[in-house]
Amino acid sequence: MFMREAISRTMSDRMGWFWMIFEPVAMVAIMVAIRSFIRSDRLITNAPFIPWMIAGLMGFFLVREGMIRGMGAIEGNSALFAYRQVQPVDPVLVRNFLEGMLRTFVFLLFIVGGLMLGLELYPDNAIRAMAAWLSLWSLGLGLGLVTSVASTLVPEIGRVIRMISLPLLIISGVIFPLNQLPHWLLEYLMLNPIPHALETLRLGFFENYKTIHGTSMLYFWLVTLTLNALGLLMHLRFSVRLKAK
Repeated sequence: MFMREAISRTMSDRMGWFWMIFEPVAMVAIMVAIRSFIRSDRLITNAPFIPWMIAGLMGFFLVREGMIRGMGAIEGNSALFAYRQVQPVDPVLVRNFLEGMLRTFVFLLFIVGGLMLGLELYPDNAIRAMAAWLSLWSLGLGLGLVTSVASTLVPEIGRVIRMISLPLLIISGVIFPLNQLPHWLLEYLMLNPIPHALETLRLGFFENYKTIHGTSMLYFWLVTLTLNALGLLMHLRFSVRLKAK
């Protein structure tokens, strides 16, 4: 199943690898151009703007792809459910693992390329950066488990989830620092678990970086473990209906 997904993900489209690398490059270029135009890159404390944004974008894409790719995993592998040992949760797990490996490889390419261009894209605390990266990977898995069941049973939910991916990028502090927002608004935005891990990832890259007030990996993991447990319970509860789809 892993080989089937890997070949489908990387070789079914001649431009598959190109888009996987070009998307974050284009996003960084656009955001850098916008921020340079409004001259607000100085708002980030103790971190260079371009590496700061690259770390945030790559971390967010890891979560987003885990969430979105999980939605089509069950329908895309429905023929395999003829084998009793294959359960609906299996393709979701395989897709998340594959997507995480691909995103990790792309991130490493960005780090190497950034260092060659003279960007400060080397982690000051590699252990913290890797822990935050794995944490984001786990959150993507939890979201993928939940959305895979929800979108399969109610297809309209999948459309809504795809629609909110762009607003989620904005409110997660990927393209601008959330600590510049009013405190009353920040309290609500920090209910979103993604900024907590993104800020920890950036702190791993820039040891003197000033994280958003209220950043807590304890809260992040409470949400992540809850989503993973909920997703597994939903797969267990609706296993028969998912196979019938």
